Order: sequence, then structure tokens, then C-alpha cells
Amino acid sequence: MTQIAPDAIAPDLTLIEQLAHGAVASLPEPYRAAATHIVLRIEDFAPEDVLEAMDLHDPFELTGLYDGIPLTEKSVADQVTHPDVIWLFRRPILDEWADRGDVSLQEMVTHVLVHELAHHFGWSDAEIAEVDPWWE
Repeated sequence: MTQIAPDAIAPDLTLIEQLAHGAVASLPEPYRAAATHIVLRIEDFAPEDVLEAMDLHDPFELTGLYDGIPLTEKSVADQVTHPDVIWLFRRPILDEWADRGDVSLQEMVTHVLVHELAHHFGWSDAEIAEVDPWWE
């Protein structure tokens, strides 16, 4: 059984962001280059208005969110009003990671990030599985 140091602290927002950038850096080309143009935002929880819009009552239900126009729907005629953003929510990610207990935090963050990238790139489940073999 793994012992946890008594002075250990929970992974903070900065660590989750570092893990997310590491996940982007590990993507195969051409996805890696394209993913660097997406803004990563790391917060403890989704904003209340986002939860309400998604009809979610428990903030732990949302580990990540893609906010943008998928590449499959973009047009050169589109007026860009804001950059595409992937939000990762630290507390729900940590909660799911702890519940699973059989994956590393890097694997968990990568899994959530890849799921959100799938919305951006318009990937099928088979394409997601090529990038994230952990995909269920």
C-alpha cells in the first residue's frame, strides 16, 4: 500500500496546467501544432453560469469544456470574437482521478484534454482512440 507523506498537498492549478501543456506536447503531428493555438484555462470549477447552461447541478460533474467553433464547422468568413478555449476543472479532475485510483494524474489530465480536443478537431471515437488509447 502506498504511503502518503503527511505534509503532501493537493496538486494545484499550476501543476494541472503544466500537465495539460505536457499532454499537448505529446500529441502526434499535425494535432500538436494545431492544439498550441487553443487557449488552456485551468480553474477549480466551472463558472456557475456554465453549469446552469448545461443543466448541471453538481460542479464535480464537469471535468473539462471546449469553448469554440470546431474546425469542421469553421469558415474563412467567420468573424473571430474570441479564441478557442479548453477549460480544465481541477477539483472534478482530482475527484475522478482519486475515484479511479488506477491511473496517473498525467493520464487523467491527458484524457480530459484529449476529450475536449476531440470537440475542437471533430474527431470520431476511433480517432480519439488513436490519440488516447485509454479512451473507452
